[in-house]
Amino acid sequence: MDALGRGRADDIDPADQWVLNPNTGDYELRLQPSAPQSTVPRPRRTATVNRSVGTTVPPHIDPGAVPGPRRRRPLEEPPSRRKVRPEKSKGKKVLLWTGGAMAFVLVGVSGAGYLYYRHLNGNITSVSDDGAGTGGFSKDRAINILLIGTDKRTGAGNAGYGDSGSPGHADTTLVLHVSKDRSNATVLSIPRDLITDIPDCPTTQEDGSQKVITGERTRFNNSLGQKGRTPSCTMRTVTELTGLKMDHFMVADFNAVKTLTTAVDGVTVCLAKDVNDPQSKLNLKAGNRKIEGETALAFVRTRKSFGNSGDLDRIKVQQQFLAALMRKLKSNDTLTSPTKLLDLAEAGTKALTVDSKISSINKLRALAMELGKLDTKNLSFTTVPVADNPAEKVKVTVVLQEPQAQQLFSTIKGDVSLTEVKQQQKKKEKAAVAARLKGSRSAASDVRVNIYNGGAPGGSAQETLNFLQIEQGVTKSSQLGNADETLAKTTLEYSPDQAPQARKLADIMGLPASALKPGQSEQSAQGLPAMILTLGEDYQGAGVSLSAPTTAPEGIEKATADKAVCAK
Repeated sequence: MDALGRGRADDIDPADQWVLNPNTGDYELRLQPSAPQSTVPRPRRTATVNRSVGTTVPPHIDPGAVPGPRRRRPLEEPPSRRKVRPEKSKGKKVLLWTGGAMAFVLVGVSGAGYLYYRHLNGNITSVSDDGAGTGGFSKDRAINILLIGTDKRTGAGNAGYGDSGSPGHADTTLVLHVSKDRSNATVLSIPRDLITDIPDCPTTQEDGSQKVITGERTRFNNSLGQKGRTPSCTMRTVTELTGLKMDHFMVADFNAVKTLTTAVDGVTVCLAKDVNDPQSKLNLKAGNRKIEGETALAFVRTRKSFGNSGDLDRIKVQQQFLAALMRKLKSNDTLTSPTKLLDLAEAGTKALTVDSKISSINKLRALAMELGKLDTKNLSFTTVPVADNPAEKVKVTVVLQEPQAQQLFSTIKGDVSLTEVKQQQKKKEKAAVAARLKGSRSAASDVRVNIYNGGAPGGSAQETLNFLQIEQGVTKSSQLGNADETLAKTTLEYSPDQAPQARKLADIMGLPASALKPGQSEQSAQGLPAMILTLGEDYQGAGVSLSAPTTAPEGIEKATADKAVCAK
């Protein structure tokens, strides 16, 4: 029987062959045929279908000689024992997993679901995350998805693209962060030429054995493909760089751009000028233009047509394209077309490579439904703030621009939206701020504090002492080495009469209200009561605030997915 055609075979109703078991959530074979029915079968839907699900589309997306703050690596999970299928192409210039994720949602709405489930599951390629990700997601916390595209020449018709003879690089990398309450999301693009620290990467080999690929300080794009690195290494590099722990990764090939745009009958982009780029083969007139297939791929690949003809300007164009694709996917023209939806399911599962902990339609559909709660007007695109590498005479690579980069990372980790949409404020957090940070402040010279290292990088206690004494005038401070235990978060303990001192030190250190712990103090080196500052694993350096910003940092570039922008 043709599952797509909803055909009849031997007078057996195809809907009676496979039925949904509400207790297990799986389709089961029912051999007893139903009574004869009309020769014109009608599409059937499962009883659990939510008609509104089709309107939810997960968001999408397209540093340095001076090292960024280093963080302790979290304990790694044991590698998955799931059999890893041979790796499909992972190359592509821009991550179009949106269409794939949309398709996963739609599969649950399909009438002849079971056989098609099996077919789509067979399309999916997966590789191990090697313990670099959380391996899951839940409804009560934020979600972080790593989206990767490479310049590997794989896929039919792609021999002329990318890096010839190379296993590929992390040519396009984006972090999708969806807030805990699903009210907003941020897509963070990471420039491929950013100089950063690639950590040591435990990596599963084809025979199932483990090999640790030695880390190095180099361009970010070397975190994938080079020296045998897999997407799990890019995951670790992103966490090392931003402090954000990834849940899952998705990788797509060049064909994703072509097949997904074709599946939705093209997307509309805007050009502020005529473009004729022989290298990417993009030739378009100014204005609104519908693109698909090879033209869409040329649009996201072009580097010489917009801005300063560099990678940073290409990132902006890719972000514009992704926003346009999202709008098309959420349009009624797409959502009401069974043909387009099934084409999307087919294209998405073939184009994507995912981590092995999410390598089934059911898991991908669950993730897509969770991400799909977001409205495009609350989805922001931005790029890691960078500056030209000062170590180079000929500017080729970039480094993090500080403090803007760390501020942006903190903004994302703190679930602060980059859009102007009003965000919900946590009542408990407001109460904590009012109770602990509101009130008088002591003079810096009156603050007494003992500093301990409770999980921060080596030397952090002394670094903080120097910062407080030399730059901030907190001369009655001492550093007393390592704490008795490791803390995830920095804390400041103080007795009730030291509250003004605690508020002053919180201002200086950028401590959030939750870091202040009313309780007891201890003796200082002079035998007088002193507060206890314990630097936790969240410590990012002397003078770097640990409080999540309440607004987006000044000067960063941002855009939202609901508005069309013309490429310049």
